[in-house]
Amino acid sequence: MLFGKIDYINLAPFHVYLKQNIKNSQLKQSIEYKKSFPSDINRKFKRRKIDAAFISSIESRRGNFRSLDAGIIATKEVKSVLVKQGKYKADSHSATSNALAKILKIDGEIIIGDKALKLYLENSDAYTDLAKLWYEKHNLPFVFARFCVVKNYNFYKKLIQNFLKTKKKIPRYILSRYSKKTDISREDIEAYLKLISYNIDAKSTKSLKLFLKETR
Repeated sequence: MLFGKIDYINLAPFHVYLKQNIKNSQLKQSIEYKKSFPSDINRKFKRRKIDAAFISSIESRRGNFRSLDAGIIATKEVKSVLVKQGKYKADSHSATSNALAKILKIDGEIIIGDKALKLYLENSDAYTDLAKLWYEKHNLPFVFARFCVVKNYNFYKKLIQNFLKTKKKIPRYILSRYSKKTDISREDIEAYLKLISYNIDAKSTKSLKLFLKETR
């Protein structure tokens, strides 16, 4: 089984859960091996080079695969999907964020991920938070990605169901590792993770359908 790992802070709780609950050493190795940025994971998933992954929302509507009620969801604001004022420049790592900026009619440079979070924490006034803007417009959370499967569906379904039931807690040594890697404090990482949810509930489903409708 090959899982596609997006090694951003927003998925740290899921990766911690995998390490603590997956006993198969071969699967653990494959999870580490198949890690990349969102758009590359999307490509690998479409080519069946990985069995399952958190797929960019705009890409998750197409193809012969199944999705589960889990994703990367900003409840109100996110601080890691931004637009810097200026000339439009897409982020090659995220099709969903690029599409969201166009829908919201925001021009500028799109920046995502841990790099974006660090920039926002340094000077929030210089950036527009796209999830916050979506929430202000629709009073809905925004679904940036959802968990999709092409193989071993029953295994991943059980895995996701159990993950959604667990309390999301990151050990201090892992927080320290992310802090060192990103140059973001542990306290800021913990505060950031409180902005993220993973359960695609009724409101998230409504938001996702609205987004996909507007991007057709």
